[in-house]
Amino acid sequence: MNDCDCIVESGSGFLASYMPSLIGDWLYVDALWWTIVGFTGAAIFGSRFVFQWLHSEKQKKLVVPWYFWHLSFWGSLLNFFYSMHLDKAPLIVGTMFLPILYGRNLILLGRSKPDSEQVHSK
Repeated sequence: MNDCDCIVESGSGFLASYMPSLIGDWLYVDALWWTIVGFTGAAIFGSRFVFQWLHSEKQKKLVVPWYFWHLSFWGSLLNFFYSMHLDKAPLIVGTMFLPILYGRNLILLGRSKPDSEQVHSK
């Protein structure tokens, strides 16, 4: 045990005192699959920029392809779940609204014309 008072004890996080009674202990289990969720969310969310860049290079202009919003939504959702697992307020607050925003963009994308495969920016 360390003598430092700055060590956060297990279960004393931002939401730890509320969440187990609501959803059980699975959120705070330290398991390999949580690490996989974190890396997968980061990879999906980060890949959106690479794919958007490649698509823009192919078109020779700035283009935001439809799958950019899918990668944004699913990556941000996994990042939010991982931040809930880490139970740190800055991470939770920083990721909690992103799936809502990107989900709204997916709804707008679904309402757009079927022949409109991409959104262009100048």
